Amino acid sequence: MAVLVTGGAGYIGSHMVWELLDHGEEVVVLDRLSTGFDWAVPEAAELVVGDIGDQTLVEETIRRRGVDAIIHFAGSIIVPESVADPLGYYFNNTVKSRALIESAVCCGVKHFIFSSTAAVYGTPRTNPVTEEELLQPESPYGTSKLMTEIMLRDTAAAHDFAYTALRYFNVSGADPKLRTGQSTKGATHLIKVACETATGKRPSMDVFGTDYPTPDGTCVRDYIHVSDLVNAHYLALRRLRSGAGSLVANCGYGRGYSVLEVIDAVKRVSGKDFNVVESGRRPGDAVAIVASAERCVSELGWRPAHDDLQEIVSHALRWEEALARRNRL
Repeated sequence: MAVLVTGGAGYIGSHMVWELLDHGEEVVVLDRLSTGFDWAVPEAAELVVGDIGDQTLVEETIRRRGVDAIIHFAGSIIVPESVADPLGYYFNNTVKSRALIESAVCCGVKHFIFSSTAAVYGTPRTNPVTEEELLQPESPYGTSKLMTEIMLRDTAAAHDFAYTALRYFNVSGADPKLRTGQSTKGATHLIKVACETATGKRPSMDVFGTDYPTPDGTCVRDYIHVSDLVNAHYLALRRLRSGAGSLVANCGYGRGYSVLEVIDAVKRVSGKDFNVVESGRRPGDAVAIVASAERCVSELGWRPAHDDLQEIVSHALRWEEALARRNRL
């Protein structure tokens, strides 16, 4: 049996591949390398370069490798970009996910884990937000992910098929062993951008909106270490293989930090001051969102190991240094 990881050459996907290999799993990665890197895929995993929408390729790979589970990360993830290009996001995130789900059903793959997002909630009525919160995404990105969740729900009702949709909050940090990290050029993740600025890769960074109804006027988010996140996926895989039913669960720590608090943490950990420019709000950004992760803990037996903003920042900074050395080679 093998696990198919879509988007496994990307940031979260490459961490997932290492997590699976560390647990003795056979892994095949499907990635078109639009934002991922072939070098981010460990040698012990097979890399198939291609698109999840190519059903012939997907189904040939599933059958050839005896895939029994799919962990689906591939997709577009930038909120403002989705506002400017909604049809592109609905095609890449929703239409192609539909094709992947159909291929799974056709090939008898019974276990499917989906990379969803807290953006399905928009700005929630209360924080921490539970999975029962009203779903009202404020961007095409969030809507594209919600549409895929709906397709998974309906597919599971009609077929011998079970899924887990994990709603991520803000994923940050890097593998503590420095085997992989966030490497995409022009990334928009706050901690990544702040670390690039601290290490001189950017001359300055922007803060988008300082007039939100929060204590310091900037957006508040729940930042989860990428290693804790992929561990939740592995636990979800074990749960599905045990015969458990479908599940939707949040992945976060239940503690929010503002944009300015995160920037201060990066300055403190790096020992570097850097230029921060106040800019206007970005379309599609929720005001504040913090996870209730009780379901993830109770259903998966998840126990975070890196629930500390300073540790998250430290790992992200160490990866920037490692990435700079790699790029000089």
